[in-house]
Amino acid sequence: MSEVSAKRVFIGAGCNRVVNNVSWGASGLLSFGAQNAVAIFCPKTAQILTTLPGHKASVNCTHWLPSSKFAFKAKHLDRHYLLSGDTDGVIILWELSTNSNNWRHVLQLPQSHKKGVTCITAFMCSETDAMFASGSSDGVVNVWDVSFPSQPSEECKVSCLDSISADSKAIVTLSLAELPQNPGRFTLAMGGLDNKIKLYCGERTGKFTSVCELKGHTDWIRSLDFSLPTEETTNSIMLVSSSQDKVIRIWKLVLVGDVGSWQREITLASYIEGPVFVSGRFTYQVSVESVLIGHEDWVYSVEWQPPVDGHQPLSILSASMDKTMMIWRPEKKTGVWVNVVCVGELSHCALGFYGGHWSPDGVSILAHGYGGSFHLWRNVSSSKESENWQMQKVPSGHFAAVTDITWARTGEYLLSVSQDQTTRVFSSWKSDEEDEHWHELARPQVHGHDINCVAMVQGKGNHRFVSGAEEKVVRVFEAPLSFLKTLNHTCAGGEGSFPEDLQADVQVLGANMSALGLSQKPIYLHSSSVQVERNGGGEGLETFETVPEAAPVELKEPPIEDQLAFHTLWPESHKLYGHGNELFSLCCDHSGSLVASSCKAQSAAMAEIWLWEVGTWKAVGRLQSHSLTVTHLEFSYDDTLLLSVSRDRHFSVFSIQRTDNGEVSHKLMAKVEAHKRIIWACSWNPFGHQFATSSRDKTVKIWSIEKDARVKQVLALPQFGSSVTAVAWTGLDQKEKTGCVAVGMESGLIELWNIKVKETEEGTTAALALKLEPFMCHVSAVNRLAWRPSESNQSLLRLTSCGDDNCVRVFDFKV
Repeated sequence: MSEVSAKRVFIGAGCNRVVNNVSWGASGLLSFGAQNAVAIFCPKTAQILTTLPGHKASVNCTHWLPSSKFAFKAKHLDRHYLLSGDTDGVIILWELSTNSNNWRHVLQLPQSHKKGVTCITAFMCSETDAMFASGSSDGVVNVWDVSFPSQPSEECKVSCLDSISADSKAIVTLSLAELPQNPGRFTLAMGGLDNKIKLYCGERTGKFTSVCELKGHTDWIRSLDFSLPTEETTNSIMLVSSSQDKVIRIWKLVLVGDVGSWQREITLASYIEGPVFVSGRFTYQVSVESVLIGHEDWVYSVEWQPPVDGHQPLSILSASMDKTMMIWRPEKKTGVWVNVVCVGELSHCALGFYGGHWSPDGVSILAHGYGGSFHLWRNVSSSKESENWQMQKVPSGHFAAVTDITWARTGEYLLSVSQDQTTRVFSSWKSDEEDEHWHELARPQVHGHDINCVAMVQGKGNHRFVSGAEEKVVRVFEAPLSFLKTLNHTCAGGEGSFPEDLQADVQVLGANMSALGLSQKPIYLHSSSVQVERNGGGEGLETFETVPEAAPVELKEPPIEDQLAFHTLWPESHKLYGHGNELFSLCCDHSGSLVASSCKAQSAAMAEIWLWEVGTWKAVGRLQSHSLTVTHLEFSYDDTLLLSVSRDRHFSVFSIQRTDNGEVSHKLMAKVEAHKRIIWACSWNPFGHQFATSSRDKTVKIWSIEKDARVKQVLALPQFGSSVTAVAWTGLDQKEKTGCVAVGMESGLIELWNIKVKETEEGTTAALALKLEPFMCHVSAVNRLAWRPSESNQSLLRLTSCGDDNCVRVFDFKV
């Protein structure tokens, strides 16, 4: 076998649902935490470019050096840096080379927090020097100094200037600024759970001391941001704060004079004006500039618009749990701060925003929401006077572990299921550009339980899939007309596996969500007029949370979050009852006539595998063999054998026969104790009766079914570095009997092995073809690998994978 090369095609992932998780860098790229990974996405193409492996715990916050706030100082940098902090208190510094687009792990900060990192803020003193502060949920704030190398050969230097125990409870937000007219002296604002803003002052070289507290908010402080000095007012800076009391406050920090010359009379007015403090030679006063009331729920983030050409615009972006983002500016004549732009209020789906961010040029704003989703608006207006903010495409994906993934019958799209209780369809869209761009196409199932397994129903007819969740029912879904029409606009083109002339029979346009999020009811083509009357006629029946009526339509471009959450559901056509516990594994045979299912089990009675007939959806068999949960099922490519692997460390092979009158008979052919620990996965050779099994004992074994129906082990791959959680076999050359086995591990790494099946004396051989580099792989356990269905003897192989890091990935391999 010649050299195998790998290419990253697509990464789909949702954003961790925490505040401070997203940062927009001066590089123009965005960073966010996706479980233990730090993901980087490009807002221009709406594609996730890469994920950075290194954290062992969930990533809470990311912060670019320089961030969009300091983009005006960072026009021509070769290297940008990124800080990321996790729930274990570890902070890692990363470096991006802008010329080569290569990332590297620079260092882990030497002194980690004892509890999770909640926020990171930074101040760029120059292009090669910065200060940053990190806050933790135990109330400790560390202040750091970092200097970046001017030559490529040098290393970054990081030193801890101070560690402040600011509070017994968590510090959840920080902001750093240089004091006006006082170079080398900095002020650090902290916000936490005691409703007060704490101000500390210190020098570039070291200790920070508490100088005053700002009182006014009546609930937790959620976000703080210092402005940079403007040209007109070089002796003052502003601090904006937001809180769970739904109010935003703007504070002004003014230089009032030298220490000796300025004396304060204690009068009633001085209490109103606000506290005074001394730093170095100067005295400063902090007073309330304005109070902004407009949001109806907790305000999670506030951020000053980044300076363009070094001018600080008087413009603030706020994001709130009331599902809106607002831009506030002072009126020209009166100077009163007003809300000039409000976006997001039409969406039902976001359940509120966790944070809002400006792009470096100030023409785009991004929010991240409760559903792990991004929402991006861009001001497309050409005139200065009017503004027109339009929604833009963003990457999307699951916001919890992705448990299973499968290809459509001819590989035109992917279907993934997750513990975030959704089923999602990903596909590549037609575009004029060279690279194919993948986007989420639909969200067929939005459920009330975590979903564990999925299988595409093969064979002719409409697109159908079965899914199993943390419940005892298998649910069957069928594609609605709106989806079939949308599919024509993707790269696959509509002709795929369900031609246009047959689509005429599909009477269902889409589906509606039920109140509890369990069953999805169909919307029929000719019923739209009736529905409106039914909705308008219910007097006094308005419930607190009404689920909006779905309006399924043909999509000509990738849908945004609002459309995905409500208008792309598939109707549920059947429920299959029989299992006594939560569903765990599903598969369909290659002719599309049988579906096999298994559930979690502690006993032999529960560990039965059920066979269902596609179409009638009757139970046509119950296969007994295992004593604990069956973890994976797969039919052989000629549909005569069913292979199952289990937690009881055995695999079983059943022969499946169809009698002339259409009945299904089954018989246990073999049961073998194959591994020393739980067997996680299995996969058949497309060209014969050989299969691979993978296990927690870090091994992959290849088995062959002999002529006399006995099973014998023909090969064991060398032991892997961690538990092997996924395995998938694809054929390369039918004559040569060669194939490729993809192996996915608990560590997130993926390897490809070439297998040559020989039934002669020397036996089957295997050779390592490729180890994917860690920056391309998952950062947590791989849950499933699946090769795209295609003709044999192909030179380009496409593999998809899903894992505990919330990611769905697609790779291309040139063989």
